Amino acid sequence: MATSKHVEKLEKYFDRLHAGKVSKIKPSHVQKIIDKLAVKAAQIEVEREEALKTSKRERLGQKLLVIEEQISRAKWLLARLERPEDQGED
Repeated sequence: MATSKHVEKLEKYFDRLHAGKVSKIKPSHVQKIIDKLAVKAAQIEVEREEALKTSKRERLGQKLLVIEEQISRAKWLLARLERPEDQGED
């Protein structure tokens, strides 16, 4: 699955969170997204190290930053799902 698909799925989970439909979000699904994004980040890191052109390294660096931000968001969501007493707050 492309990274954009993972990001779209994560965005749908955030929409559900804001709509108050937290019970429809399974923590295992969020964890799966985190795992897949982590694998993608590792692949991009290897690709970036092997890149000969500076422009390609910079482009891959930007992709890596985006993926790391999405992992951070997903981890926040997962923590939120694991603490149901905080669901009413935002």
